[in-house]
Amino acid sequence: MQKSLVLAMAMALGVTASAYAANPFSDVPAGHWAYDSVSQLAAAGIVEGYPDGTFGGNKLMTRYEMAQIVAKAMAKGADVDKLAAEFADELDSLGVRVAKLEKKADNVKITGEVRYRYADSHAEGYTNDLRSRLWVNGQINDNWSYTGMIENTQNFGNDNGDESTSFKRAYLEGRLGGLDVTAGRYNLYVADGNIYDTDADGVQVTYGDKIQVTGFAGKASDFEHEDEKGSYGNYAGVEVNAALSNKLNLMGGYVNFKDMYSTAKDTGLDNGIWYAGAAYNVGDVTLDAMYLKGDMSHEGKAADKLDDTGYVVGISYKGAQADEVGSWGLWGKYYNQGGQTYIAGAHTTDANTFGFEGFKGYGVAANYTFAKNIVGTVAYYDTESKMDSKKDDQIIWSDLTFMF
Repeated sequence: MQKSLVLAMAMALGVTASAYAANPFSDVPAGHWAYDSVSQLAAAGIVEGYPDGTFGGNKLMTRYEMAQIVAKAMAKGADVDKLAAEFADELDSLGVRVAKLEKKADNVKITGEVRYRYADSHAEGYTNDLRSRLWVNGQINDNWSYTGMIENTQNFGNDNGDESTSFKRAYLEGRLGGLDVTAGRYNLYVADGNIYDTDADGVQVTYGDKIQVTGFAGKASDFEHEDEKGSYGNYAGVEVNAALSNKLNLMGGYVNFKDMYSTAKDTGLDNGIWYAGAAYNVGDVTLDAMYLKGDMSHEGKAADKLDDTGYVVGISYKGAQADEVGSWGLWGKYYNQGGQTYIAGAHTTDANTFGFEGFKGYGVAANYTFAKNIVGTVAYYDTESKMDSKKDDQIIWSDLTFMF
C-alpha cells in the first residue's frame, strides 16, 4: 500500500495522531510513519491484515482487495468518491451501491442509434447509406433538462462516398408553472407528421393531461434542392389532443406558415392549414384518419392550381419493440393530399410526395425485432402526383437500426 493512499483513507475518516496506542500489526511498529493511520483503519474494521499478524504494507494489493477496503470505508461514511469511481466495477461485484456517485453519473446520459438503409425508387434511383445519431441528455435540475443530437450520414450510393455531419438538435425541456415547455432546435411534429415532421427552431408549450392544448411558434428548417438553398419559413399554430378513453383519441389544430419555400429569388408562399383527426384502438389494431384543408397564397394571390383539401387513413397491428425480441408489427396508409395540405420535403412519409404538387397513393410496411435493440423494417410505397397522373413512383424501402 502506498503512503499517500493510507494517509488519504485515514484523513477521510478523521484520524487523530494518538487515537490508538495499541500495536495492531507486528510489521508496523510505533515509530513507523503510518502507525497512527493504520491503527485507526484497523480499529474501524477497514483493514484486517494477514493471518500471521502482519499488515504487509510492502505487498502489492489486488484491485479486489482494494475494492473491499473502499467499500468498508464508504460504510463508515468516508468521502472516497474518487476511489469509488476508480473501483466501480469491483464494488458492483461486491453488491455495493454508490448512491452519490450514481447520481452524478446519471446527470448526463449518452444514447444513440445506427441505421443502415437501402431504398430503391422507380423515379429517382436507389439510396444506400449509413446514418449515425448520438443523443446527449443532461439533467439541469428536477424540472429542466437539455438534449442535443449529432447526426452523421455516409452515402454509399455514389463513387464520391459523400459524408455529412451536423448538430441536428439542441433544446431545453422543462416545467414552468403548469406548462410543459420545449425550446430550441427540436423536432416539430404537426398533424401526426402529415403536415410537418422535421427540425425547427422555436418554442412549444403544452397544458393539460387527458385534454392537452399545445401552442408552438418559430422558424422552420432550411432546405437545399438542386443546388438552391431556401427556407420553409416561419410558423405558428395550436393543436388540441383529447384522450376520451383508452380506445379513442381525437385531435385538431391549425398551423400558419409564412414565406414557405423562400429563396434568394422568391419571397415564398403563405399557407394556413386546418386539420382534424381521430384514432381508435381495437385490441392490437389501431385505426386512424385525418382531414386537412389549406389556404395557400403567393403575395396575396390564391394558389388556385393546387388542391386545397386532403385526407389520410391508416391501420396498424402491434409494432416492433426494441427491448422485446421477436416482437413485430404491420401497418398500411392511404394518402390523398392536395399541394396546399403539407409542407413539401417535411412530410413524415418515406413515399415520393412530388414537391408541392400534391400526391395520392399508399404505403405498407412490416417491422421486426431480431435481437434486443436491433429492429428491421421493410416498406413499399406507390404514389403519383395529383397534378400529373403520369408522374408516379414506386419505392421499396428497407432498413436495419441498432440502438444503444
